[in-house]
Amino acid sequence: MSVNLNSRVSGQGTPLILLHGLFGSLENLGGIGRRLEDSWQIHALDERNHGSSPHSDVMDYPAMAEDVIAYLDAQSIDKAILLGHSMGGKVAMQVALTYPERVQALIVADISPVTYKPHHDAILEGMQKLDLTGVKTRREADARLAEFVAVEGVRQFLLKNLERIPAETQSSEDVLFRWRLNLPVIDACYDNLAAAPEGSAPYRGPVLFIKGADSAYIQDKHRDTIFTLFPEAELKVIDGTGHWLHAEKPDDFATLCRDFLKQS
Repeated sequence: MSVNLNSRVSGQGTPLILLHGLFGSLENLGGIGRRLEDSWQIHALDERNHGSSPHSDVMDYPAMAEDVIAYLDAQSIDKAILLGHSMGGKVAMQVALTYPERVQALIVADISPVTYKPHHDAILEGMQKLDLTGVKTRREADARLAEFVAVEGVRQFLLKNLERIPAETQSSEDVLFRWRLNLPVIDACYDNLAAAPEGSAPYRGPVLFIKGADSAYIQDKHRDTIFTLFPEAELKVIDGTGHWLHAEKPDDFATLCRDFLKQS
């Protein structure tokens, strides 16, 4: 069963749906949305169990694709462009493979349609073990999370998911923050998120894969799978970027998207 996704809409033109990665929110692709909203109507979505969207005990790509289709239906959008990063890229691919008639074009940022080995175990464990009792500032939360997550940039990204508990719902004066993420379900369903999107037939519309040159998420060994599922795909590489290519070089990323969409 689909959930009603939280969204932020800006701009005018052909609808362009933005789908964030794991542990993210609609804000993650905000810079790209702002760069493209002059020519497209941007719909930035919080995926289920993320941001301000509802929580659900079910979390896999078919269900998350259904969420996107339900959103399009609710917005009376017959056909849209999809742009997804990482997990959001897999959601976008699943939508295209399952509902090709609803997808005008597809942009996939630094992810392949393959199954990956689990590599977020330490982050999930650290976030769930983090004791928020007595924490009054994000700086204090960061200091505690550092025990589990060493890289400061990763911690700052994760801590964007902390929210203050409304005063009227606080059960204790010692706990002022909580995670917006549905961490227990993300943890329980992690194998589903590491899995590949599935389809009974290829998506034959225009597709752009954008790879960060320093990232290992899109590899040469993935090419056969990419072009089997997406025979019209093209691949572009942004030098000097890793997995967060859209944040590291947003102008280059947006230019690739704009050029691709204008010719699609």
